Amino acid sequence: MLEVAEIVRLHGEAYLRQYGSSLSSVQKRALRDISACRTPMLGGHVYQCGHCQEKVFSYHSCRNRSCPKCHQAQTERWIEKQRVRLPVCSYFLVTFTLPAELRPLARSHPKKIYSLLMKAAADALQKLAADPQYLGGRLGILAVLHTWTRAMLFHPHVHMLVTAGGLAPDDQTWVEPKHPKFLVPDPALSVIFRAKFCAGLKKAGLLSGAPVPVWKKRWVVHSQHAGRGDKVLDYLGRYLFRIAISNTRLQSIDNGVVRFRYRDNRSQQMRQVTLPGIEFIGRFLQHVLPRGAVKVRYYGIFSPSSKSMLTRARQLLSQHSSVPAQSPSSPQQVVEPHSPARHWPICPLCHIGTLVLIGPVERSRSP
Repeated sequence: MLEVAEIVRLHGEAYLRQYGSSLSSVQKRALRDISACRTPMLGGHVYQCGHCQEKVFSYHSCRNRSCPKCHQAQTERWIEKQRVRLPVCSYFLVTFTLPAELRPLARSHPKKIYSLLMKAAADALQKLAADPQYLGGRLGILAVLHTWTRAMLFHPHVHMLVTAGGLAPDDQTWVEPKHPKFLVPDPALSVIFRAKFCAGLKKAGLLSGAPVPVWKKRWVVHSQHAGRGDKVLDYLGRYLFRIAISNTRLQSIDNGVVRFRYRDNRSQQMRQVTLPGIEFIGRFLQHVLPRGAVKVRYYGIFSPSSKSMLTRARQLLSQHSSVPAQSPSSPQQVVEPHSPARHWPICPLCHIGTLVLIGPVERSRSP
């Protein structure tokens, strides 16, 4: 199967020669790590089959936050932890999109703009939900930042998994939305979101970098019912510990040209993107977050400072639900991909014998 790592190994040096001076240290590190992931460069272990006596090499993962091959076990642990932690209730998926006019500002100040995008969206949602006309309660919000479209274009937006209801101000009641078809109206939410973002830009001293017409247009906010939230949680977790594209979507690389597929949001038809290898790497790297940038945040009763509220909400919901609340037990243990002794208990060559550790494989380069 074609991998992003292979594309980086083929075209990474050419990309660095052409654009290296404009890359951040984090982006350069991502290229190095992805190229070396699960190769002798990072070392590993060698095992021998007790039946066929063949040796099997298993190399270490790079664990870079942008690597498409790493973090499967970490993703599964995070999803399982959220399923145990979040209350059993209905949810909405609410998506806030940064207007195209502000994307150059996001490229210049990514850490500040991404943080402001998430905070402005959460503040707007909580302000409107606090109005008794719509809810009159405190929501639980899990927010995850994405910066890409399925074609890997730059498109910053934040997905929020939001409780379809909230904790009343007296902390004694769980209140349901006044309107069964929506949590809060998207048009009103869009206006407040825009105002919150504008105020945040002004406070950060970046308002002069925003074109004036952007404050007169309607900002895109979209909400939809998400059932119990399981499918949304799986989707958010899938890209929480990596970025933009999975190796399974890559189709081919021939004569320096990369082809990958994606599903069009509007038509739901499969499309194909054809890019030179260097351009593919450029699209990939624009989604590598700067050091210290946070991709997931928790607001309202999901905030780390509101543990007592979350506990109370779980209690109230369990009293009115036929579905038993999940006990906060430890998530099922998941084997890390680079732990071959347990990952490969049976020889992958003869499928009969079991693997026995012989010893380590030293790195062929420094960390």
